[in-house]
Amino acid sequence: MSATVRQFKELKAKHPDALFLFREDDFYTAYSEDAECISELLDIVITRKGKRNTASFPKHALDTYLPKLVKAGKRIAICDTNNEAAA
Repeated sequence: MSATVRQFKELKAKHPDALFLFREDDFYTAYSEDAECISELLDIVITRKGKRNTASFPKHALDTYLPKLVKAGKRIAICDTNNEAAA
């Protein structure tokens, strides 16, 4: 299991109502059930990364997508892969 997936599981256990977006290079990525929710709300494609569903979008799209997620009533946490999160 990658460090990011492990971090996702730990954060999701503490904050099950939040959607987690991880900064990965030039993209934001969501995993598992968060990926499914984000894919549905933003109409983006789910892909497989190993055994997990993911949904990714370019960093520059955050300005467009974040308001849509908030308007849908979602609590969003934007996370770095170094175990620091900003929400």
